[in-house]
Amino acid sequence: MNKVALPVLVGAFFVTPILAMVWTSSAEARLVEAETSPDPSAQAAVAAASDESYCTPELKKILRRVLQSCGLDSSAGGRGCQPLEAKSVAALSGGDFNALFDPLSDRAGIVQFDLDSDALDGSDQALLEKLFADQRGASWFFVVARSSPEGSSEHNRELSQRRGNAVLTHLETAFENPELDQQVGLLQLGEEFAQLSQNYCTWTRSGDPASCTDADLNRSAFVAWIDCRL
Repeated sequence: MNKVALPVLVGAFFVTPILAMVWTSSAEARLVEAETSPDPSAQAAVAAASDESYCTPELKKILRRVLQSCGLDSSAGGRGCQPLEAKSVAALSGGDFNALFDPLSDRAGIVQFDLDSDALDGSDQALLEKLFADQRGASWFFVVARSSPEGSSEHNRELSQRRGNAVLTHLETAFENPELDQQVGLLQLGEEFAQLSQNYCTWTRSGDPASCTDADLNRSAFVAWIDCRL
């Protein structure tokens, strides 16, 4: 080996590991940046080809948070986000949160419960089964349970949780769907966040069509299939 080649080989021996460490460090930095940067879908309003027109960046963000944080399986110790968690999961005002779902009016429904009840009557079950059967290739079934303000806030938190669970239990009974646990996202709002106004009286509802007070609307579970690419 000549005297020129030896220093080159020695240099390569030391430089290669240094370059590898630099490249690794750069890759880790890009990964951290990607994980901490704003969601790309929030930076552009252009939906993916398979998205429906209602899949705004804001709706995708909420859907992702609910699916990841509100338990699509029972391994995390229970299904759904509790009312005190709901506002932080949504990270929006109640009115802005409700407005995200306005474009779904033609395929969503409001399952209305009786006062202080989490029981599904025949009308509730029929509407729920009709909406769940109308999947149209969508990926996620969204259930947002509420309570009207009668009674204490703590009681109504528990009541909205029972209403959301009643919807899930009926779906499990009515449909032999092995993927159901990976499709249904529950969000339980109690009386404290995103109460519905009478603007939603025109939506498909169970219960007495002639009665539509604010209380009627909020003794409920909003249900809809959502097809958004996350």
